[in-house]
Amino acid sequence: MTLTAHPVLATLTDALPADRLASDADVLAAYSHDEAEWAPHGHPVALVRARTTEDVQATVRACLAHEVPLVTRGAGTGLSGGANAVDGCVVLSTERMTEIREINHLERLAVVQPGVVNDHLRAACAEEGLWYPPDPASAPWSTLGGNVGTNAGGLCCVKYGVTRDYVLELELVNGLGEVVRVGRRTAKGVVGYDLVGLMVGSEGTLGVVTEITVRLRAARPAERTVVGYFDSVVDAGRAVEAVGASGIAPSALELIDHHCLKAVDDWKNMGLSADADVVLLGRTDAPGAAGDEEAATLVRCFEEGGATFAAASTDEEEAEALFVARRMTYPALERLGPLLTEDVCVPKGAVPEMLGRIERTAAAHDVLIANIAHAGDGNLHPLIITPPGDDAARERAQAAFEEIIADALELGGTVTGEHGVGLLKRDGLHAELSPEVVAMQRAVKAALDPHGILNPGKVL
Repeated sequence: MTLTAHPVLATLTDALPADRLASDADVLAAYSHDEAEWAPHGHPVALVRARTTEDVQATVRACLAHEVPLVTRGAGTGLSGGANAVDGCVVLSTERMTEIREINHLERLAVVQPGVVNDHLRAACAEEGLWYPPDPASAPWSTLGGNVGTNAGGLCCVKYGVTRDYVLELELVNGLGEVVRVGRRTAKGVVGYDLVGLMVGSEGTLGVVTEITVRLRAARPAERTVVGYFDSVVDAGRAVEAVGASGIAPSALELIDHHCLKAVDDWKNMGLSADADVVLLGRTDAPGAAGDEEAATLVRCFEEGGATFAAASTDEEEAEALFVARRMTYPALERLGPLLTEDVCVPKGAVPEMLGRIERTAAAHDVLIANIAHAGDGNLHPLIITPPGDDAARERAQAAFEEIIADALELGGTVTGEHGVGLLKRDGLHAELSPEVVAMQRAVKAALDPHGILNPGKVL
């Protein structure tokens, strides 16, 4: 069936303002997948760029009327294929739903549409002396709707938690086309089941989020940065374990290996890879003397792990440049070839062993694996890089990918910490969860999306 002939287009045309709907083939292709280059995607029949809750509701109802799948996406920065189109679907983009509706200083909350970019909210909150903590590396581009969909974490989640810890209330369109609100604005509330917690991380399979109310914190003190250089990722992992055992809560603890540092250097000429094979970046935002003590503890833990150099930075500009480099690693590595991105999370005590296993996996399968990590909470992001067009390397990379998942599970970890299951981790989900638990989750899906139109084929 041609694009113009699909009956859902006529219904959407009648229901939506003209600037909301697109069916041009080139436009549809651009919106048919996220950043998970290895995940398959299909061909949508239409794109809706919603601006209002009414737009979203009309789109869901049109899809219900014609039994058409609906795939919701934000900025398209996902890394698991969770926003990838399926054949014959309507793609619903929330990128134009960008209103920050309220920042409430008294209640310490903000109300936003799902297309608000994470960093834009953080900047608006900062003007009011407030802070929204979740800060994925994609914060300059990713949207709150996508962050909710995958329960995004980020650099400071080691101390302050992930998206689910900050979402108070959601407005959404459910699988019956109804606009509903779940959660509440009050600090406490235990009426009924925690449907907010259920929706956060559900990757658009249970409803389409149209408004988000998030908890805020007071602006925090300036951070102190501690830098450690290591000869191996395993040594850096031992330092991470020592930090965990020390009892302090760093505001960030990030690992960057030599491959990542060199990729950033080659791209931006920052001169980072000359001094170390692995860099561990720690931060503390404890005020005054407590901050000095925590910084000293981080230095000591780095040295216990085998650091060849460890010190609290006295140059804030230089320290900030290192964290900028951390955020730039993924786009820098993308320049080298197709990336297969992992997102495993293991207990802190298992970080050294898991990093060692990743190195052995790379050697065994003859693939290049670069390592970045939210090391402080055990969330590791091995990035498997393959030469363009090398099918044999691609097969070896896929085998390494599966081996890393198996090792994470064997060490008591999980197959995804913050990127979501999407398409790439579906086998991993079934390896991690028992058949009984999978059946419970499928029952939830069937109850909230009885017609099976919401992001079908993802997660479960």
